[in-house]
Amino acid sequence: MEKLIYLLWGDGSPERGDAIREYLLQETAPRLQRLGGRGITVNVHDSDAAKAPSPVPVPGGEDPHVAEVSVWVASYDRRAGTDEAVGAAGLPSAGYLVTESVYDDYGTTQHSGARDWPDGTRSPGVLTVSLVHRPAGLDYRTWIQRWHETQSPLSGALQPRCRYVRNEVIRPITAGAPEIDGIVEEAWPSIAHVADPMLFFNAGGDRSRLTANINSMLESVTACLDLTRLRNSTMSEYMVSSAEPAPLSWDITGGRDD
Repeated sequence: MEKLIYLLWGDGSPERGDAIREYLLQETAPRLQRLGGRGITVNVHDSDAAKAPSPVPVPGGEDPHVAEVSVWVASYDRRAGTDEAVGAAGLPSAGYLVTESVYDDYGTTQHSGARDWPDGTRSPGVLTVSLVHRPAGLDYRTWIQRWHETQSPLSGALQPRCRYVRNEVIRPITAGAPEIDGIVEEAWPSIAHVADPMLFFNAGGDRSRLTANINSMLESVTACLDLTRLRNSTMSEYMVSSAEPAPLSWDITGGRDD
């Protein structure tokens, strides 16, 4: 199976975000399921997520990415109908084939218990979804090494993450999709953990520790990301369905019987 991510852009207003959320959950996700999609997740900048400020707001005059729809399909080049299902939301959108790494998940860090909420309901806390780019002149091997082997563990040590999903973009799958090298999803325990730098950087009320942690983070991030192109939005996370493949049965001659 292969993972597709669709990004949607809009004006970022919380009210509009609530309407987008309802459409994606009530119309888009069921349509993707009927098309055979699995592991469907809808992330959206709605009124709940808007209570947490983006750590890296978009520049003035630029629309932010306001939603992310993820879906697993058997083969990206046999995804008939998925582009149209997302496009029916009526927002500018772009699709990407990605390689997913679930570096941290709910229950694997001290900041969150294991997931115990049902499919289709809002995850606790708040999500940040970042669009990242490899710095010009940095070779691919070094970029991956700095991102995966340095930045991922460092940020896990310095920040209260509940879940951390790295999506390396393999290629765009829709015409005109903006160039993006990675899409990063990070879950945080609460809105306060994103809004308060002391909490966001595990500083425990110590200003010298806060400064040291911020400096360490900036040094690492600058080494692996083009900060001038970094874009980040806060979102509510809805895990709609599992990515587990459908079971197959076989007859005694070895042919599929599904």
